[in-house]
Amino acid sequence: MEFKKGIKDSIPVGMGYFAVSFSLGIIAKNVGLSPIQGFLTSLFINVSAGEYAVFLMISTHGTFIQMIIMTLVSNARYFLMSFALSQKIEEKTTLFHRMCIGFDLTDELFGLAINHKGKVNYKYIYGNMVPI
Repeated sequence: MEFKKGIKDSIPVGMGYFAVSFSLGIIAKNVGLSPIQGFLTSLFINVSAGEYAVFLMISTHGTFIQMIIMTLVSNARYFLMSFALSQKIEEKTTLFHRMCIGFDLTDELFGLAINHKGKVNYKYIYGNMVPI
């Protein structure tokens, strides 16, 4: 039930991400990435601000170390969001589920979860991830 509610609550966010994904795909192609490389970038960076930063570094021929630093700086806010969200998640949530949520945390997922009434079940957050 929580999973379905999570999906329903995040459909509008997913529609917004759909438009962002096109712009990221265009930028990835323009900087010379193959479709597979663009997909893997989106899969592992998982946040559009970080992806834009990496694509900018690729286009300016930045070093690998510069890309890592830029990605860490542009995504540092997620450390703080993870700490705040950890207080809102149900206490019985296992470390594995907490780590999965932390890996996939975005501004929108944080907003949906933090505004959820009461403690948040990990299934609700997983449901939020489906359309996004």
